[in-house]
Amino acid sequence: MNRKKLKILLSLFAFNSIYLYFFSSSDHHLFIHHKLLPGNHKASPENPKTPPGKHPHFPITPRAKPWPILPSYLPWSLNPTVALRSCEGYFGNGFTRRIDLRRSSVERKSGISGGGGWFRCWHSGTLQSSVCEGGRVRMTPERIQMSIGGERLENVIGRKEEEELPEFEAGAFEVDAGERFGQRKLVDEEFLNRFVPQGAISRHTMRGLLDSIRLVGSSEFKCDQWIEEPTLLVTRFEYANLFHTFTDWYSAYVASRVTGLPNRPHLVFIDGHCRAPLEETWKALFSSLKYAKNFSGSVCFRHAVLVPLGYETALFKGLSENINCHGAFAHDLWQNPDDLKTARLSEFGEMIRAAFGFPVGRHHVLKPASGHNILFVRREDYVAHPRHGGKVESRLSNEQEVFDSLKNWASNYLECKINLVNGLFAHMSMKEQVRAIQDASVIIGAHGAGLTHIISARPKTVILEIISSLYRRPHFALISQWKGLEYHAINLDGSYADPRVVIDQLNSIVKSLGC
Repeated sequence: MNRKKLKILLSLFAFNSIYLYFFSSSDHHLFIHHKLLPGNHKASPENPKTPPGKHPHFPITPRAKPWPILPSYLPWSLNPTVALRSCEGYFGNGFTRRIDLRRSSVERKSGISGGGGWFRCWHSGTLQSSVCEGGRVRMTPERIQMSIGGERLENVIGRKEEEELPEFEAGAFEVDAGERFGQRKLVDEEFLNRFVPQGAISRHTMRGLLDSIRLVGSSEFKCDQWIEEPTLLVTRFEYANLFHTFTDWYSAYVASRVTGLPNRPHLVFIDGHCRAPLEETWKALFSSLKYAKNFSGSVCFRHAVLVPLGYETALFKGLSENINCHGAFAHDLWQNPDDLKTARLSEFGEMIRAAFGFPVGRHHVLKPASGHNILFVRREDYVAHPRHGGKVESRLSNEQEVFDSLKNWASNYLECKINLVNGLFAHMSMKEQVRAIQDASVIIGAHGAGLTHIISARPKTVILEIISSLYRRPHFALISQWKGLEYHAINLDGSYADPRVVIDQLNSIVKSLGC
């Protein structure tokens, strides 16, 4: 009898373990959440509920990519008890206040044929920002004043930034409000001031987009083309700078999770910037990418998500306000939630690595025989955008001397094998850059945007930042703290670093790694 009970207990334990694994490492709950949200139902040309006489619906985008399984993933389910200014409030789903601006006909129980559209926002009191989403949303590119976007850089040298940022005419975006409905604005200034505040942003393009949205009757809601799958609408500012683009990537990822998208969404850039190397990561992270002005005629979205500006993420806000969070393992937080700890940046770093096809398992380590990679992130001259002269400001005046000294030190280090990697990121693809970051045991470099890649570093990676007296900024100390990475800094009196000081610091770090 006791043996039979033992077998039953072991079977239950095995079943529970398997269930917890799939619950914590997959997006099944997100798929359910997506289906239950009114208005999220995805119609198709074959959908029998499509009203007769309506414009035919047809997909114009590739099939959506699935979300990868991430070791640091934790559920993004709406939790109204998330504490204000907690780590989850800053980095996770702190968008706990739902504002319904236009309910779907299912929610209204009106019985209107065709259903009409819907629109709502999720507001974060911690970030003072909102993720908004809507169904049956029409974009008319001709009503957005900006350059075409997506051009080759060399073809638009000298173009002004004002030409690339969108100016929205009334009705640039519209929502189908159902039959017998007159045209009116979706939001007023009071709503914008409360839920999408201007803040210190001189030209808040997402606020301008929301302000342009009109509710129109179904008879006026005509579409030249439909995008059937969920699509992110993104506006960017400093699109050629890695740090600022990381804030945009993270905001887009958070918006996707907050709105419960079952697969990786498509992207539409609502700006007129030219192509840049950082687009490689946008395309890897999400399902497809297109510029708004590259569409011909009106475009209707079955489900559109408006992504908050990167300036409204914790990555940027942490530069001016105290975000007292420390990185931790997701498994520990799953068992013991802590308002002062987060695994969200580790989750996003794994998302970037997985998007490029790199392994993200907890036990992915370099083979001992290959030694330790020390990645030196370099600053190089290159033309970043149409207004850039091609000269990168030096943060380390003797960078080459330091690199050469480290190369000599590494080649003569006898305790273990040291591989000094020359991180010439300006001449590497984004995938090559991420590979170099993930394979590094130590990442060293002068203060600069390239160090933002440490978000994708493995958990045991050590960071050594060389900081000029002119650039004492907390970006990478904070990212290291939020990820739980070991961080060291060499603060210079000017911009010259004594190679012996750098080598002494590296000697200490390498010994701590077991060499």
